Amino acid sequence: MKRILLPIGGAAVATGMLVAGLPATAQAAGDVAIDPMARNASQAASVASFWFASNSAALRRATAYTWDSNDVRKVVSKGGYTPDGRPGTAAPTSGNKAAGSSQNVNLPRTVGKVFFVDGSGKFRWCSATSIQSNYRNLVATAGHCVYDTESNKALLDNWVFVPGYYQGKAPWGIYVGKQAFTHYDFDVYEDYDRDYAFVTVYNGIRFNGVKRVSKRDFQRFSGPKRSWGGRHYILLSEDAGRLGDNVGGQGFSWNQPANRTVRTFGYPAASHPDGDRPYSGVTPKHCYGRTTAKAVGASWLKIQEHIGLKCAVTPGYDGGPWLQQYSNAKRTGYVNGVTSTFADQDGNDRIDYITSPYFDGETASVYNAAKNVWSGKIVGRNGELYR
Repeated sequence: MKRILLPIGGAAVATGMLVAGLPATAQAAGDVAIDPMARNASQAASVASFWFASNSAALRRATAYTWDSNDVRKVVSKGGYTPDGRPGTAAPTSGNKAAGSSQNVNLPRTVGKVFFVDGSGKFRWCSATSIQSNYRNLVATAGHCVYDTESNKALLDNWVFVPGYYQGKAPWGIYVGKQAFTHYDFDVYEDYDRDYAFVTVYNGIRFNGVKRVSKRDFQRFSGPKRSWGGRHYILLSEDAGRLGDNVGGQGFSWNQPANRTVRTFGYPAASHPDGDRPYSGVTPKHCYGRTTAKAVGASWLKIQEHIGLKCAVTPGYDGGPWLQQYSNAKRTGYVNGVTSTFADQDGNDRIDYITSPYFDGETASVYNAAKNVWSGKIVGRNGELYR
């Protein structure tokens, strides 16, 4: 893949294509790796139609990203955290659309699932959230929910974000990934101390059924289309608008003190190592508590400094946000972590602990590179694709 790296304290050096809107210098030490996903509106529409086809059959078939039970081990606390600069925050934004009904008013409408095809061709998903950005088009998740660390295949295929996903339904549309922003150390070395990603997404797209058309109109139509038995059909699509306008965007914080209270969200689905499966992955769950005051280490994943939280969720929760200062009324807070790993601290073959990378100035550099990049639309008012 062609990448752009932002070196420490220097100007952007292009190794692939230039990305409009990137800042000239990094905010803190560390490199930013940038990879293109769906490069244009036509590719993005094909990705969206892949998941929407046959009444969202692919969405329904997808299963949670899973961990080998042998990798659910005890993690070790050691030392403390050393912020690499002053604490910082970016305020959340709220969406303009109605939130809809929910059995739990604490659930933020920014949270949803990212769907992708892994290196073995399996349909998978992780958890994620919309996060504040200048163009209201940004998603935060775990790095391993963007890059295929199992097959070293680089980017996961057909990557989309579906906020508020529920049993094949996409209430605010599907948002196709345009560019992935990660820390260079995760991209190249799979360093889980940098297991986070920020993905810019196109405007959402909705499909409203199919329409039979003439062969001539079929050939002229630039959007998703299908032929069966000599008959020609087009998929009726519409622009769903920008992600942040529809569901809002969580704030962002970095270089915060340890031992802070957070509320985490995600869609747990996999079983515990002992085989018990208490979650279905259908609806988001949450945990609440204080993070560890010391660094959390897991040598088998090159982890030296994570933060940890007592929480008995299972994989599928990967990539879900850790929110500080969460407001039940506004359903917003500040993303200060994303679920990265799962641990069994008491050795009873049940997950009781989750960890996240510590968000420092290098994390802020990756976020700042992503938050200023425009994405654009996939479809126009008449359902035709933008090219």
